[in-house]
Amino acid sequence: MLLLLRTLRQNPGQQKMNKRSRFIFILVVLAVCFGFLWPSLKWYAMTPKEDKALALSTLENIKDYSSVKAASDVAELKEAVKSNPSAELGEDQAWLLKTAKKNYKDMEKDVPSPMTLRDALASFSSEKEISDLIEGRYRNKILADKKNYKNSVKLGLDLSGGMSVIVKADLDAVVNAQDATSSVDPETLRATAMSQAIETLTNRIDRFGLSSPTIRQQGEDRIYIEIPGSAEADQINSIIRGRGILNFRLVDTEATSSFNTHYQANRTGTFDSQGNLIDPSIIPEDCEVLGYYTTDDYGLDQREGYLVVKKEAILDGKHIRSAEVGTEDITGKPQVSFTLDGEGAQIFAEFTSNNVGKNLAIVSDDRVKSNATIRTAITGGQVAITGFGQQEAQNLQKVLQTAWLDVPLDVESQQVIGASLGDQAIRQGIFAIAIGLAAIMIFMLIWYHGAGFNACVAQVLNLYIMFSILSALNLTITLPSIAGMILTIGMAVDANVIIFERIKEEIKLGKDRASAVSAGFSNALWAILDSNITTFIAAAFMSQLGSGSIQGFAYSLAIGVVSTLFTALVVSRLMFDVGTEAFHKKNVSIGWGVK
Repeated sequence: MLLLLRTLRQNPGQQKMNKRSRFIFILVVLAVCFGFLWPSLKWYAMTPKEDKALALSTLENIKDYSSVKAASDVAELKEAVKSNPSAELGEDQAWLLKTAKKNYKDMEKDVPSPMTLRDALASFSSEKEISDLIEGRYRNKILADKKNYKNSVKLGLDLSGGMSVIVKADLDAVVNAQDATSSVDPETLRATAMSQAIETLTNRIDRFGLSSPTIRQQGEDRIYIEIPGSAEADQINSIIRGRGILNFRLVDTEATSSFNTHYQANRTGTFDSQGNLIDPSIIPEDCEVLGYYTTDDYGLDQREGYLVVKKEAILDGKHIRSAEVGTEDITGKPQVSFTLDGEGAQIFAEFTSNNVGKNLAIVSDDRVKSNATIRTAITGGQVAITGFGQQEAQNLQKVLQTAWLDVPLDVESQQVIGASLGDQAIRQGIFAIAIGLAAIMIFMLIWYHGAGFNACVAQVLNLYIMFSILSALNLTITLPSIAGMILTIGMAVDANVIIFERIKEEIKLGKDRASAVSAGFSNALWAILDSNITTFIAAAFMSQLGSGSIQGFAYSLAIGVVSTLFTALVVSRLMFDVGTEAFHKKNVSIGWGVK
């Protein structure tokens, strides 16, 4: 805005930017805005509904889907070769042809011509290599859609439907549960407890496949959650109220090996759509299969495989009193140390004494977070776990702290907005913008004639730039945001009206077209800047002091102020100048009785 102000304050003799430079500048701005808006266009207009559902699911679901589809496609390719060994590659298999040619060149062999499906598959060293290639294509497509969603304009609950929930964390219970000898400051403990509660809720909600939740702290002890799309209230409440169950289980190594052999031979026939074993008899009755997860660089759980563990928990997380990350004395490698209470220390000492050499799994929310070997009996309640990197150690510490803090959560209020109401709100919002824009355009064309056309073009570009900036900032559009856009339309017209009336006055004084336009814009400049800058300041304060719908209104209003200044003072001015210099117009068509 400051750069725009400096440019506009210059008189015509001082302006270095000629008409062509300004035209190029406007084109660059519009091109950049199109780049900002492109992800939103791709997501809302070019992505099928079923692809959106996949992109909004969890990374684990995306991985499972891609893996299953790849296995199915490989089976179909093998069957096609078996039924017709001389079948050539189709047009939809150009990706396979490209990779096969590269494989033959890497092996320094002649590329078959024509390339048959059998030749293409023979260029791969293993079936897994083919499967990985196909899985990568599915994965990249879904992740690209997910990226488009992340970079697009979001719809708020009042437009998309969904649920908003306010959860109260009982921090007093956390403080009171600590031992009298604890050295942790109560305020520090409260802050840590809130951080852990938010992280636990985020992981838990994401795990259940609920798309793109918004979770943030509200006040000292409350958590605000927005879940767009359709969601069952009972399911959400059970997810929120259910505490992060953490326990220690014995790993059945022999059963794990047997299960993995079976799984490799029957990848698509081991689990049903709910993740349950189709044939429970492949593992002992007192065991269950859990996924073994590590955390990647983005802080997301990544399943590495499966472990068969005993159903009976050896030790619950409630016995953990503290957890911290340190290093081994000899090797200097990271280790996680945690302290058990008296009862937990006795249970753990007896268990480890009887199971030296066996593996112990740390399970959180039915996911194995660590698979450690019991090297010796552990007594005294001081436990150290090693065998992972620094990041994994810190992630495990967070898991242990979640059980240690055990923050009681309670749903204080919730509001469900149906998808049909959201669709109706979208239609009404679009209708309001269209009617408002059309009414203003008709008025401007009738009242200001040719100059009114300039105002109409500026209005369309104004909305275009607004949506582009909203998309670039990944902001959420709500009904108050739409209200801000409608208000911006009125403010943009106000700027044009001030300019046009000033030009009228200059024409009545007997000035020619070029002089009248130049003087009109110069004289109207400060009046327009005064009104828009004060509006921008008000919007800035609302965005900082307000919350929720007030912030949405403030953001759209502030963006609208900037786009209004650009379109009214730069775009509209250039259109007048083009009419004067390119079309050699002598008069200004700017209203009744003005020549």
